[in-house]
Amino acid sequence: MPTVVIGTAGHIDHGKTSLLRALTGIDADRLPEERARGMTIEVGYAHLAFEDGLELDFVDVPGHDRLVGNMLVGAGEIDAALLVVAADDGPRPQTIEHLLLLDALGIDAGLAVVTKLDAVDPARAAAVVDQVRDLLAGTSLSGARVLRASSVSGEGIDAVRAALRDVRDAVVELQSTRTGGGGPLRLAIDRVFAVKGRGAVVTGSLRGGTIEKGATLRREPGGEAVRVREIQVHGSARDRHDGGRTALNLTGVAQEDLRRGDVLASGVGIAGTERMLVSLRPAADSGIRSAPGARAKLRLHIGTDQVDAALRRLPGMTSVAVLTLERPAATFVGDCGVVREPASGAVVGGVQVLDVRPPRGVSRRRMTPERLLPLIHAVQTRDTDRVSAAVVELHGAHAVALGSDGLRVELAGDVAAELREAAIDLVRGHHDDAPMSAGLPTSRVRAALLRRLRSLASIQRADAAAASAAVARLLDDLVSDGRLGRSAELLRDPARGHDRPAELDAAMDRLERLLAVAAPPDLDAAAAEAGCPPEGIRALVAEGRLTRLAADLAWATSTYHRLAAQALERARMAPLTPAAFRDATGTSRRYVLAILEDLDRREILARTAEGHVPGPRAPRPA
Repeated sequence: MPTVVIGTAGHIDHGKTSLLRALTGIDADRLPEERARGMTIEVGYAHLAFEDGLELDFVDVPGHDRLVGNMLVGAGEIDAALLVVAADDGPRPQTIEHLLLLDALGIDAGLAVVTKLDAVDPARAAAVVDQVRDLLAGTSLSGARVLRASSVSGEGIDAVRAALRDVRDAVVELQSTRTGGGGPLRLAIDRVFAVKGRGAVVTGSLRGGTIEKGATLRREPGGEAVRVREIQVHGSARDRHDGGRTALNLTGVAQEDLRRGDVLASGVGIAGTERMLVSLRPAADSGIRSAPGARAKLRLHIGTDQVDAALRRLPGMTSVAVLTLERPAATFVGDCGVVREPASGAVVGGVQVLDVRPPRGVSRRRMTPERLLPLIHAVQTRDTDRVSAAVVELHGAHAVALGSDGLRVELAGDVAAELREAAIDLVRGHHDDAPMSAGLPTSRVRAALLRRLRSLASIQRADAAAASAAVARLLDDLVSDGRLGRSAELLRDPARGHDRPAELDAAMDRLERLLAVAAPPDLDAAAAEAGCPPEGIRALVAEGRLTRLAADLAWATSTYHRLAAQALERARMAPLTPAAFRDATGTSRRYVLAILEDLDRREILARTAEGHVPGPRAPRPA
């Protein structure tokens, strides 16, 4: 069962580390500098084992105002909070700031402890308890229990330990009710060091699943594969770990290539990105006189990472924005973070990631309230099916991972409807242009629909094959529904007849044979000799059997492809001149210039001073 992670919060020297030592027997101040200065500088860790074998992990964070960034390294990966306030000092600036940060992160489980009872009288302790309750009201920790304890005398320590057990049970129960679980399997790195003879070691809180010794993980951002050589939990080696604090000894990566903020992940979901679509939630009391502007510069704290970002609000939706990061960061849909003003350090509020690759270009106009509100609700409720559907509607088309089966591009309802009507219009228009044609080649319809799809939605280059498959499925559905007919590779209007006159087919065959030579006769003369009427010529062109480069110049398509391939092959060996191509084909300048100009136009060849060379769209050599 995963271990719940609880983070401390509170002002410097209010006894957070001493309270953890009293609860667990572990000193979270482990660095010499911390011990010398008597304060937590880096994030520290401890754990508590109950009699029945259940465990809690603790993240002890710095309380100094200059170390809030370090505090957020720990707070970004916790399940619940332990707010500590000293009875002799009462709530102080970092008490309030830490509480605002927890509120911005949406941490709603935890308790508060008023410490140093041994230093004050009961009346003072009671007054501080009331102050803490007032502070909690209006934040995500409203209603949390407020207890009293002394790390020196031990008073109240058992009660705090029992209350922590209740917090742990509440967190586990809440996690079990979430349909989307805890997100993808991941470990956000908070420390990196090397062990002599063993290599790189990282520490962090494991989320979203189980890892085993020997497992392969992926580092994000970057995507490099690393292998888990050894797992340690609370100082002991284990073969597997279900969640919570852990240290991993890694192979396949050097220590210097890892950094705090990197995420080790498995499966889909985690991605490195420089742009993210987020929902914004103002802090309970940010202390900022006005909301950040439309293009504010902020600092994003997410997971164990922090990175500067530019915020761009969306028109008509003040609670949604696009963050453009200074460098890539690893995140996932549903991930929560905090944004602060870099100069003042003031908490602007919390963010929740809605999309790790927001729409660009043509699909940006789809970011409307009608599409964004369902996405926000689905992410907040962690309903993965509804999140996926909402992302598809937002983008117009979106690639969904199918595990080992690759990607599947899903189409939004309005986009699919427009493509269906476009396919039917294409086929009907073809029949109008070529009444005697048996139909329009499926490949031509598919290519036209792909172009239309790119005008309606942003399609990543890596998703091109999956998008083509989505269009093919759409055409199959049109045929299944009877809205289009199919004969071999031709699509037709089912309201029209299946066959054309046999004499027209024969005439078309004769014309195709006459043009299947390197130097074909003029098209009109060949058509007259074959007895092929204009509608037969249009049908041959529409069906892809004839390649027409000029009003009176055409080749049988198979012959034209052979000549084009010959030109490309020679251009790969040396720049191809018209004279050299003419000699190779045994034709005349008229024919070779037409072919070379067509290949230049389609960027299969490129014209240079020395001759024609392979162009940017030339297929790779076999």
